[in-house]
Amino acid sequence: MSDQLKVFVTREIPAAGLDKVTSGSDAEVWREPLPPSREVLLQKVQGCHGLLTLLTEKVDAELFDAAGPQLKVVSNFAVGYNNIDIEEATRRGIKVGNTPNVLTDATADMAMALMLAAGRRIVEGQDYIRDKKWKTWEPLGHIGADLWERTVGIVGMGRIGSAFARRCHGGWNMRVLYHNTSPNEQVEKELGAQLVDMDTLLAESDFVSVHANMNPDTVGMFNAEAFKKMKSTAVFVNTSRGPLVDQKALYDALKNGEIFAAGLDVTDPEPIPLDDPLLTLSNCVIAPHIASGTLSSRNAMAEIAADNLLQGIAGQPLRCWVNQGS
Repeated sequence: MSDQLKVFVTREIPAAGLDKVTSGSDAEVWREPLPPSREVLLQKVQGCHGLLTLLTEKVDAELFDAAGPQLKVVSNFAVGYNNIDIEEATRRGIKVGNTPNVLTDATADMAMALMLAAGRRIVEGQDYIRDKKWKTWEPLGHIGADLWERTVGIVGMGRIGSAFARRCHGGWNMRVLYHNTSPNEQVEKELGAQLVDMDTLLAESDFVSVHANMNPDTVGMFNAEAFKKMKSTAVFVNTSRGPLVDQKALYDALKNGEIFAAGLDVTDPEPIPLDDPLLTLSNCVIAPHIASGTLSSRNAMAEIAADNLLQGIAGQPLRCWVNQGS
């Protein structure tokens, strides 16, 4: 291993990628269940030529300084890269990679699962049984939302939003509204989807699903004002990023009956604090950020992350290169 370049992997990833990394570099892998502390991270990156990181690691000028001038690449095991100072990495000539295009179906499926679980009160029903409250079939018990031929509003009509739209339209003959920075002609032609302003989407949708990128324009976009514009029967789903939602406003909307239910795969912060009031609500289903949690998706992510890392330390173009040409 002495002739191989040094890398640090901030968490154990699937063997489909990790085996590549350990055989192709002088790799140290952080195998603890929790991420390394900031102090430990700054120590571990010293002298590294490459880093394989997760969204939990803040990759900034301080970290680059700690690593040293030989650092060539940061490979993020994620589609997103909000944890990385891309401008600073580019200024220093450090390549940044991510793992796009392999989470589309898994994330769209997760959005569907949350929509069904929240809308049909599945988790609430399970808790009802486990709390030994189920005595008989109840004609007025656990009545949820209808899906057939209802209207779904999709905020962010990229790959994942489009995959989710196809599921809604093909599975339940839903009318599809969407709000996006630009028209998506393919889903309009294929599904009859309509590009509308945000107020129209919120007012007319029975289900609202968020698939937008996180940026200064989208952070906090689902606030008290937005929830007040939604139907009282609406179900809200977020599989994008937690900071897009004002969680206090969401709690109030759910508690006060301004919307019917919510399903979240992402929160702010993560993990959600155990004393967060959202956890007290029966009409809020929260999953621990598992949209990409399928065997094929996680293996594909690991392979791309490994390829990005190894190509980067070898001075080659990355398979998925965030700051290419910057």
